[in-house]
Amino acid sequence: MTIHLERDLKRLEKELWDLGALVEDSINRAIAALVQRRPELAEEVVQGDMRIDEKEIQVEEECLKVLALHQPVAGDLRFIIMVLKVNNDLERMGDLAVNIAERAIQLAQQEPLPVHLRFPEMTDAVKAMVRRCLNALFSSSAEEARAVLKMDDAVDQFHRGMFDALQELMRRDPDTIERAIHYLSASRHLERIADLATNIAEDIVFLVEGRIIRHRPLNNGA
Repeated sequence: MTIHLERDLKRLEKELWDLGALVEDSINRAIAALVQRRPELAEEVVQGDMRIDEKEIQVEEECLKVLALHQPVAGDLRFIIMVLKVNNDLERMGDLAVNIAERAIQLAQQEPLPVHLRFPEMTDAVKAMVRRCLNALFSSSAEEARAVLKMDDAVDQFHRGMFDALQELMRRDPDTIERAIHYLSASRHLERIADLATNIAEDIVFLVEGRIIRHRPLNNGA
């Protein structure tokens, strides 16, 4: 690896880290806005989305510049491919955080639903997946990435439970339908954030081991 390529890859890694930090903060604020009924936090998430979009474009431009200037191969090329994919997934996470924030704003203006929902547990699981996938990314840990993959089933179960509970509530009390739909939407967005964390974890395994493990069971060599 040339000195110039190494320098550019380090800069690219830092830009990706900055984007990851922005997205994680946005997700955490959106979740707090939803669970704690704090619309002012939700507004901060909405207002901050442009910064995430700009950073995503910056990272992509840096990747294209490195490809054009250095024509990297082998591990360096895998790294840039991974950065391009993770960059896109992080930006999509930011968009989902905005969607959750918008639901939080609507729900904060209405009475809480008369039903026990497991949002705190679900949101804790999603935040843990995001944190661990970023840790895995910047420590190049395939082991940590695989731990993220194993967490996704729990989030899926929370989402299914949320759907069942809210469906039953709407059936019993039609006056709750509007609020329940907002919660269902928020639950779906959280589930999608977990899916994107899983995508990033799979890309980390590709970077570290050169193996594509998408669509393969965890007990099948993944």
